[in-house]
Amino acid sequence: MMGRQVAQGALFYGFRLDEHVPVDHLLRRIDGVLDFGFVREALASSYSTSGRPSIDPELMLRMLLVGYLFGIRSERRLCEEVHLNLAYRWFCRLDLGDRVPDHSTFSKNRHGRFRACDLHRLLFEQVVARCAAAGLVTGRDLAVDGSTIMADASREKKLKGADAADELRAGESISRPVAEYLAALDAALPPDPDEPAPVDPTSISPTDPQAALTCKHGPARYAYAINPLLDLDTDCILDVEATPARFAAEVAATRTLVSRAGTRLGIEPASLSADKAYGSGRLLGWLIDRNITPYIPVIDRTRQREAFFTRDAFRYDREADAYCCPADKLLSYCGTNRTKQVRVYRSRPADCAACELKPQCTIGPKRGVTRLVSEEARDTVRALAGTDAYVHARRRRQRIERVFGHLKRNLGIRTLKLRGLSGAAEEFTMAAAAYNLQLLARQAAPA
Repeated sequence: MMGRQVAQGALFYGFRLDEHVPVDHLLRRIDGVLDFGFVREALASSYSTSGRPSIDPELMLRMLLVGYLFGIRSERRLCEEVHLNLAYRWFCRLDLGDRVPDHSTFSKNRHGRFRACDLHRLLFEQVVARCAAAGLVTGRDLAVDGSTIMADASREKKLKGADAADELRAGESISRPVAEYLAALDAALPPDPDEPAPVDPTSISPTDPQAALTCKHGPARYAYAINPLLDLDTDCILDVEATPARFAAEVAATRTLVSRAGTRLGIEPASLSADKAYGSGRLLGWLIDRNITPYIPVIDRTRQREAFFTRDAFRYDREADAYCCPADKLLSYCGTNRTKQVRVYRSRPADCAACELKPQCTIGPKRGVTRLVSEEARDTVRALAGTDAYVHARRRRQRIERVFGHLKRNLGIRTLKLRGLSGAAEEFTMAAAAYNLQLLARQAAPA
């Protein structure tokens, strides 16, 4: 007759958790290459030497890492999965009878002790160091780009940018993201006269004021940008920065990423690849000054003037520091606009008055031409365009798009769960650490 399975409780069980985690499991390979010893050292000052023992901070960090590795974004669901999954329990050093921490514990520690000592950044740097030891960091040819990640903020709720700070301060209660935004405003340094003036946003979210309104992917939404610095030889993320989803902020983050890679990793790249949004003369000049070859298309707006001669119709004389117009008349240097970072050249009214080409050139008494302070750097980069090295670097730059696809599709980084710029930085740093660990685990996979 047909048998029937009947559950019977045994008096004793011989069960070892380690025997039920496959040898080639991702978490087993990661556990073999990553040391969490830095956790207690970093948090030593945050815990008392007396009283009841707290929940092990290494346990919470291991659980958070499991969530990012397997795309489990909800802390409540993460606790349930660790409770049920044997491999997760093994990685978190939990035996079958050990209790999983409550999900509320994560929130308190993430926004408190962990963020105060920048534990997520320490974890990421530990992972990059392991990647370097495994030969996954060459630091020769790098790429940078930004990708939009939606913030946890409704686009329907807006405050006018000019009045937002006063309205937020007048609120009955101030949330953590709002407090961070107001603190950043209070701590802001006066603008640098040699830097472009920051543009005030037209609207601000009362829920997440540091997010930027963008319509890059359809209807306008509040969002942040994840900006990774990628090693093109190995696909390892060397650094990552969170910014509001504005092109100017993303380009400015490039300097931070390259400088930090040099300071913390000792990396002096030979080249940097990026798309045209990064082709401003200011950034190109900054890279060339550091002997970094920019394989970046130059932003060129010289042909945007209709009905009149554009700037490329004027020939620049480097020795005389002057322009020569189509009628062979000189436009002399007359000053520098520090706000716009341009040098201004103007013709003599007498030359323009007698010129037959004036109807094609200007309607005023004289013609002016501007030249960016960084124009020499732009000319240097223009000369690179079309070379074999430039074409090869532009093709390799596309590898960073695969990284964005993996972060969004496999790790679930499509919409942020944490608010504020610090929350975005935490999520992006943890996601980059998880990505690098998966890369490192493949390298350490058994043959």
